[in-house]
Amino acid sequence: MEQLVEFLMGLDGVTPYLIVFTILLACGLGLPIPEDITLFAAGLAAYYGNANHHVMVAVSFIGVMIGDSFVFFLGSRFGPKLKKRWPFRTYLTPEREAFVKQKLHEHGNKFIFAARFMPGLRAPIFFTSGLLHLPFRVFFFYDGLAALLSVPLIVYSLYYFGDQVDRVIEIIRDAQHGILFVIFAVIAIVVAKWFWKKRAETKAS
Repeated sequence: MEQLVEFLMGLDGVTPYLIVFTILLACGLGLPIPEDITLFAAGLAAYYGNANHHVMVAVSFIGVMIGDSFVFFLGSRFGPKLKKRWPFRTYLTPEREAFVKQKLHEHGNKFIFAARFMPGLRAPIFFTSGLLHLPFRVFFFYDGLAALLSVPLIVYSLYYFGDQVDRVIEIIRDAQHGILFVIFAVIAIVVAKWFWKKRAETKAS
């Protein structure tokens, strides 16, 4: 992250935004760079005065959503062919595909929301969602909802508290883990209620 921040600090004008946008777009396509690291660097670039924080949030959000949507589109249009070819076969293994199918079947749209907080699984989940022909409007809504939470949280936190960068990063990661825990806790409660309702109906009949 330090190298990316130093690189962005040497730029001015629209260039820092273009660099962040391009990296986030590539992250969505499976580039092995953690998306969070790029957002941390974007926030710090704004903190050091090389970018406007509001514009950086908007650019980051657009880059994230275009990258995610493109992965979804690839799965929707060319999924069966692409999953057998490099580089897709390296991260879309049969085990991961089966896992995503199972979770989408069990938890539905909530799993798309949760995927934004799952580095390493995000791209396979979005690709498989397209492969399974999940309606794009549903995918975009739940992924966008999660991005509206995570992107401003990271960029603004680093902008306003850049002098405490290590502590801020630790808090953000803890918050993301907490959000993911809450999501799965809610899903578990809903499933448990459905199970007990069906069981009660079976006994009554």
